[in-house]
Amino acid sequence: MIHEMLSNYQLVLASASPRRKELFSLLGLNASIIPADIAEPLTEEKPHIQAMNHANNKARFVLNTLSKGQIVIAADTLVAIDTNVLGKPKDEEQAREYLRMLSKRDHIVYTGICIGLNNHILCDYEQTTVSFAAITENEIISYLKTGEPLDKAGAYGIQGYGSQFITGVHGCYFNVMGFPIRKFYELLQVLLRSLEQ
Repeated sequence: MIHEMLSNYQLVLASASPRRKELFSLLGLNASIIPADIAEPLTEEKPHIQAMNHANNKARFVLNTLSKGQIVIAADTLVAIDTNVLGKPKDEEQAREYLRMLSKRDHIVYTGICIGLNNHILCDYEQTTVSFAAITENEIISYLKTGEPLDKAGAYGIQGYGSQFITGVHGCYFNVMGFPIRKFYELLQVLLRSLEQ
């Protein structure tokens, strides 16, 4: 179990995301929160590569500020539909555009995750397909009024008001929240095993 594996380590979450903090709490983990204040530009690279690169940059940024012996966990979530990669919308107009794009369509949520301890850093990603119902303009307006879309990749939160638009999830639900728990568990096992060798 993750909480047993990490009982002797100090944890640092390189994210200000309340969803990730909540998931850590549900797993029985106490972590210091040190957000990595770095740019996360969207590029022409494949979305899973971008997500892993962003997570890697966050992990390295925070690792460089710490003493040895602390485990840093970083993640980054992106939404991909057709050839478009959607991060957090810059304003309400872009959020509206994203939601129109997702309406009555399937899209893929990618989360890159990196964990680091001393000089060891491991990165991987998870992907989940999410299906949306048709969303009316009035529903988009009502949703924007909640404020929820503005700090979420793809302009929606699966665990909040945005759940009303979702007709199906194929893959890891927690990945859509922004932190793939099973992938985290697998990476931890590899990291801690490598330290024993």
